Amino acid sequence: MARVIFYSKPGCQGGTKQKVLLTAAGHEVIAYNLLTEPWTVERLRSFFGDRPVAEWFNRSSPKVKSGEVIPETIDAETALVLMLREPLLIRRPLLEIGDRREVGFDAEKIDAWIGLKPVDESLQEISENLMKQDLQNCSHAHVKSHEHHHKEGGCKH
Repeated sequence: MARVIFYSKPGCQGGTKQKVLLTAAGHEVIAYNLLTEPWTVERLRSFFGDRPVAEWFNRSSPKVKSGEVIPETIDAETALVLMLREPLLIRRPLLEIGDRREVGFDAEKIDAWIGLKPVDESLQEISENLMKQDLQNCSHAHVKSHEHHHKEGGCKH
């Protein structure tokens, strides 16, 4: 089983589901707050590999959703500066296992990498239900309630 360094936003429902799936598969998850981590350009950049810059961004971030930040029009250097200034722009989670770093939660890719099969039969149903869900994007069900959630301060993508 792997030791997974997991950077996400505390309280994020998607991140919680992702950690449950990893834990059910027997992995040790060490969670860090992506928003308060002391990032450097070099360290943050190492999670994105050869992905296009637009894939580095959290599509649920208020600045992306409002059109203030348009990921497809931003170069790598500018993207990193923006993300250091405002970590909500960073796509989540950031994963570090050994020497390898990745961004996002592509369940198939992670399963092929470290395995996501539950280690205990009692966790099988939970894992199967989670695998059927969208583990890449914000898990708020309705835009209207989601906007209310933002106004109440509960979600700050």
